[in-house]
Amino acid sequence: MANISKKVSWSGRGDDRGERTPLLNGAEDGKYNRHDIVRSRLKEIPHNAKLLSLKYESLDYDNSENQLFLEEERRMSHMGFRCLETRRWVICGLIGFLTGLIACLIDIAVEKLAGYKYSAVKQNIEKFTEFGGLSISLILWAVLNSAFVMVGAIAVAFFEPIAAGSGIPQIKCYLNGVKIPRVVRLKTLAIKVFGVICSVAGGLAVGKEGPMIHSGAVVAAGVSQGRSTSLKKDFKIFEYFRRDTEKRDFVSAGAAAGVSAAFGAPVGGVLFSLEEGASFWNQMLTWRIFFASMISTFTLNFFLSIYHGKPGELSSPGLINFGRFDSDSVQYNLYEIPLFIIMGALGGVLGALFNVINYWLTIFRIRYIHRPCLQVMEAMLVAAVTATISFAMIYFSNDCQPLGQDNTEEYSLQLFCADGEYNSMATAFFNTPERSVRSLFHNPPGSYNPLTLGVFTLAYFVLAVWTYGLTVSAGVFIPSLLIGAAWGRLFGILLSTITSSQSIWADPGKYALIGAAAQLGGIVRMTLSLTVILVEATGSVTYGFPIMLVLMTAKIVGDYFIEGLYDVHIKLQSVPFLHWEAPPTSHWLTAREVMSSPVTCFNRVEKVGRIVDVLSNTSTNHNGFPVVAHTTENDEPGKICGLILRSQLIVLLKHKVFVERASSRLSHRKLQLKDFRDAYPRFPPIQSIHVSQDERECMMDLTEFMNPTPYTVPQETSLPRVFKLFRALGLRHLVVVDNENRVVGLVTRKDLARYHLGKDGLEELHLAQT
Repeated sequence: MANISKKVSWSGRGDDRGERTPLLNGAEDGKYNRHDIVRSRLKEIPHNAKLLSLKYESLDYDNSENQLFLEEERRMSHMGFRCLETRRWVICGLIGFLTGLIACLIDIAVEKLAGYKYSAVKQNIEKFTEFGGLSISLILWAVLNSAFVMVGAIAVAFFEPIAAGSGIPQIKCYLNGVKIPRVVRLKTLAIKVFGVICSVAGGLAVGKEGPMIHSGAVVAAGVSQGRSTSLKKDFKIFEYFRRDTEKRDFVSAGAAAGVSAAFGAPVGGVLFSLEEGASFWNQMLTWRIFFASMISTFTLNFFLSIYHGKPGELSSPGLINFGRFDSDSVQYNLYEIPLFIIMGALGGVLGALFNVINYWLTIFRIRYIHRPCLQVMEAMLVAAVTATISFAMIYFSNDCQPLGQDNTEEYSLQLFCADGEYNSMATAFFNTPERSVRSLFHNPPGSYNPLTLGVFTLAYFVLAVWTYGLTVSAGVFIPSLLIGAAWGRLFGILLSTITSSQSIWADPGKYALIGAAAQLGGIVRMTLSLTVILVEATGSVTYGFPIMLVLMTAKIVGDYFIEGLYDVHIKLQSVPFLHWEAPPTSHWLTAREVMSSPVTCFNRVEKVGRIVDVLSNTSTNHNGFPVVAHTTENDEPGKICGLILRSQLIVLLKHKVFVERASSRLSHRKLQLKDFRDAYPRFPPIQSIHVSQDERECMMDLTEFMNPTPYTVPQETSLPRVFKLFRALGLRHLVVVDNENRVVGLVTRKDLARYHLGKDGLEELHLAQT
């Protein structure tokens, strides 16, 4: 955070002002002044939708072109630059390979554990069906589910809470430029992988695809640095890439590799990284990300083919393996387009309903279920309830279907059906979610009756809403696809009842695919990338246009009610996330009105004691300091000369780069960029650096280390222009100057993120230490 010295509001049960949001269109009274200095200590507060958290820092995506940087570039030969580019490709290949291996591990582990669980429960059900005592089977199922989920929830809640959920909102924030603590740590990866295996094997209404995206991002962040700060192991490789700018590009590749491994969609992975995350893009980065995605898919399918005893058969499209639609089903007619649009609108409404319910449920969790023990108990409760509802649905269902010669049901239950038949409800509930989706896509007409699909859709919708947000590693992709496939197939069956049964446009599998796309699009609001992902995962290029049409309709309808699920959870965490564009109707706001002021500045040659005092000030948390020609006693602004970061100053203090008098020259060894990269990313706190009283009187020359050409804007610049410059260049600090080039303020991420368009016009969020 930059040096903000404004009035900060917080909410409390006895403070009415904390619940209000000042309106910039004049609806607020004149008592609020956002430039007042905060003199009271910020309080820990309960969640409030009108708040923006001060605890999140920004990443330094803008390179500091100081003298050290320029000297290093001058020394580097053409061959040196070519070697760096080659290393980038090597790193992307390693990212894809390791992400594919992790995906293979997750897939095999889930298959084994879920297989053991379902086999044990099936044998128990078959044993007690004839003689009575099926309650024992229910208890066994609930206990196994709860046991798996308990282990995974304990790992997440007590050891690494950031590993909860899908991880996609956190990665979106990271690529947006927000520093989310511990999001790309090795420990986070280990808990994420272990937790998602337990969650899926535990029968929750979750998927493993979102966590795969997070896992790929963590792999990328670690591999690209050539060391592990958690293990305190440095391999002395890839040292050049130890900065936020390079790390961001590799994390984009890791996220894409995770999508590719999950869905078997290399192109979809690239588009996902572009549409949902990346704040920076160029052509060469596109090819490197695509290379990582291809390697990820190939690695996963290669090792899975070996595991299944079919080396050389690389036809499995990722973790999901939706299977290919045959040539008879991949057809549609023009008069079906209105039906697809209707389904898209229905998906948007159901997706909005999903997000609204989950929003209020998450607020309840934030306020009342914040202790780890309560979080574990809730996860176990959901697991037991999921097993109970599933068992009850199967028990009371009388949808019996004949077993065909080509029956592909993995754990088909006969229960009370006649010999040679199986319970159709068990196909949906007594299975992993991925297999249930495949059955809804590809099972022949007549495999499900309408009542089964209707009841399943309602029950699974409730379970999925309740499950997303638990303190477990879990994704929402597959539950969304499963809900949509169920009501989409029901839609197709209802169409076939009012038309000829031989009509090709009432094929239920086709409408299951469209319903799945509509439901997932209505929840996450992805368009282009999700279209390509579904096309690649199903091998049905013919449905590219209908899927895109459905996703666009679902997004338009859903956005009318509420934002996408990932954006909702980003907002719930009060993260200062910057969208692509500034809020509408904000051109009348200028940089002078949104900037932070006054600004703490340093002279070119500054006293060490003042630097230490400024960095040690616990009431502020400044991370960027303009360097000016000189500062005066009456606090008049000085002319801008450069910008220096807190991390740079800490390294300089650590290496004691200062002299006794301002007129002296540096007598210590000359620092290089390697010294700053070695300290990255966990720069030591200022409290760990000892500076004696004599050293406090010394002087430090910042000229060589500061960025001499920081981005600046005049104070009359409009908010949209400031926003566009800040967002497009990935800045952390933007200096505001007057007409004489003197520093008058500083614009940071939180200064821009706090403005948004509300129901009553342009609103300003409160800043608080949440």
